[in-house]
Amino acid sequence: MIDSRSVWSLVESRAEATPGALFAVDGRDRALTFAEYRHSALRSAAGLAKLGIGAGTVVSWQLPTALESLVLAAALVRLGAVQSPILPILREREVGFIVRQTHAHWLAVPPSFRGFDHAAMAREVAAGTPGLELLVVDGALPDADPASLAPVAGPAAQGEPEVGWIFYTSGTTSEPKGARHTDATLMAVGRAMVERLGLRPDDRVALVFPFTHVGGLGWLLAGLLSGCAQIVVPIFGPDAIEALARHGVTQATAGTAFHQTYLAAQRQRGGAPIFPRVRAFPGGGAPKPPALHFDVKRELGGAGIVSGYGLTECPVATMGSPGDPDERLAHTEGRATAGVEIRIARPDGSAAAPGQDGEILLRGPQLCRGYLDTALDAHAFGAQGFFRSGDLGHLTEDGYLVVTGRLKDVIIRKGENVSAKEIEDLLHEHPKVAEAAVIGLQDLERGERVCAVVVAKDPSDPLTFDELVAFLRGRKLATHKLPEQLELASELPRNSTGKVQKNALRSRLATG
Repeated sequence: MIDSRSVWSLVESRAEATPGALFAVDGRDRALTFAEYRHSALRSAAGLAKLGIGAGTVVSWQLPTALESLVLAAALVRLGAVQSPILPILREREVGFIVRQTHAHWLAVPPSFRGFDHAAMAREVAAGTPGLELLVVDGALPDADPASLAPVAGPAAQGEPEVGWIFYTSGTTSEPKGARHTDATLMAVGRAMVERLGLRPDDRVALVFPFTHVGGLGWLLAGLLSGCAQIVVPIFGPDAIEALARHGVTQATAGTAFHQTYLAAQRQRGGAPIFPRVRAFPGGGAPKPPALHFDVKRELGGAGIVSGYGLTECPVATMGSPGDPDERLAHTEGRATAGVEIRIARPDGSAAAPGQDGEILLRGPQLCRGYLDTALDAHAFGAQGFFRSGDLGHLTEDGYLVVTGRLKDVIIRKGENVSAKEIEDLLHEHPKVAEAAVIGLQDLERGERVCAVVVAKDPSDPLTFDELVAFLRGRKLATHKLPEQLELASELPRNSTGKVQKNALRSRLATG
């Protein structure tokens, strides 16, 4: 495994070590070798520099998972820019907040993606953000002669590595939170993936989820460290599965919804395995039914589901290994990755014994350097620098992590966090709504689906589902946060202090 002090030196080192090896290929069979990847990044960096982008320039970019996105990330690293990747599912409300909080100088978007006009949205955001420049990436990145580039700045002589990356959480509070990462924290993520999955140069990774997610960067770096290649898929569906099969996927990522789709495709086609070279099905980000591991292993092959646990603030804190026992792969999220310490804290702050639930606290080399809004740090980071995940779980006697619940009022839908409070706050603005509670209900396809429970101001004229969706869309709420279910209630269950008892709502709706 190649290792380096910075992401750009890693790009250079891999291009020198295996220049002709495959770096990435997409569904249209466009391909780049590692040497071509470096060259494309240098040409793009030169083009971006002519626009005035350089060391310290803050660039927010919201692009699909495509070869151009991988090139852009490396080009910005070469220039020393500060990157703030934004999930494509976010809309004006969240994008505007992010570019204003980061004081972004540039916002890069596609003209449109999956039927949504990103360019129009970006123009609206820019209209309300003085000094923000737009870059609409329509099939090609800016390009110029690399000879025009200034030399690479040397590493700081001492102190902490510079923060070059700001990744936003996908909604654990009403506003997203920007986690400050460095090349060092992200390369620790890549190393953890290489080591736990045993990645090899002949591996082919299904890069099927948003590259702008911190996990996307993790896979990019894992590929550069190990020499394996990415199969780049912008939209997941039947065509994506065909592309993965055609290019010999061996690591079929990326979570429960994807694994269920692979399994359904195998069952529909029958016969020979659709992924004959597959070695493992890496996952994370959402609960997995234990039975799914056994079904995947039996019907699709390989080691089955090999999942991990982490957060935007501390990615891949744990991960399984293909050689782990099936019971551990099915029921846990693996063990702590290299350098990570896990503490399970009881409500009184004491350490929990193996098998006892408590809040999961994390510390390790991939832990972010705090939030962009430093006021959030005091609550998030506890004694001795441990990060408070807000998740509940326990460790087994042999060190495997089992996640059992959450302290936070968050719904995890298809691996993305959805803030219940954000939706509730918006619903309370609707003239037909007296009270509203938003909960997550177990869903085999999504992990959890978003359900709004509403008390009408006028029971004879209640809110309809179509009205609910139209209202939230009008408030520029991201599509993945829109409720899939509306339930009307005469009142919300509350405890003696007046707090809504969401567990009672979940129990009632789960059995009803």
